[in-house]
Amino acid sequence: MLEIIGLSAGAITLIGLLPYFRDIFRKKTKPERASWFIWTVLGGIAFFSQLAKGATNSLWMTGVDTIAIIIIFLLSIRYGVGGLTKRDIIALLVAFLGLVLWFFTKEAAIALILVIVVDTSGSVLTIIKSYEDPGSETMISWITAGVAGLLSAISVGSLNWILLIYPLYIWVGNWAVVAAIILGKRKASKHSS
Repeated sequence: MLEIIGLSAGAITLIGLLPYFRDIFRKKTKPERASWFIWTVLGGIAFFSQLAKGATNSLWMTGVDTIAIIIIFLLSIRYGVGGLTKRDIIALLVAFLGLVLWFFTKEAAIALILVIVVDTSGSVLTIIKSYEDPGSETMISWITAGVAGLLSAISVGSLNWILLIYPLYIWVGNWAVVAAIILGKRKASKHSS
């Protein structure tokens, strides 16, 4: 049963990203370049850290997500926004600092915690962008990624915090973007009334 839940998390991740890819090519969704760059590096670290700590079923979401993140980062070079603003540079410096700390610790559990801390710096950029320009993101993709994170956490099948922390972070982080989009749309509708 846990294997089916894990596979479902990977499938939902993939299905949820299809509208995101479509909207990038329609020039409706504009990925924040610095966020997707940070997530590209960190996705690989998260996958291999979880693998080193014994994750199995929950790796489907992380693996599918990492491959998609790489593709979205590459698309963001042409279709995205940001990259060299002050907040982008600060987020990239925080990410770099986290990677340096992980390099010196050489511990998968510490790496995973640092990945989440550093990943948050990328998430903050997209959350801010989503609030300021809610039409620049594909909300259904963030919703499905959040659902996939929750299913991935369930597929762990035990209360092993090191295996649960990343999928739960994915759940919360993606729903934070959804909240930013909703709040940004409400703000925009108040200003247009």
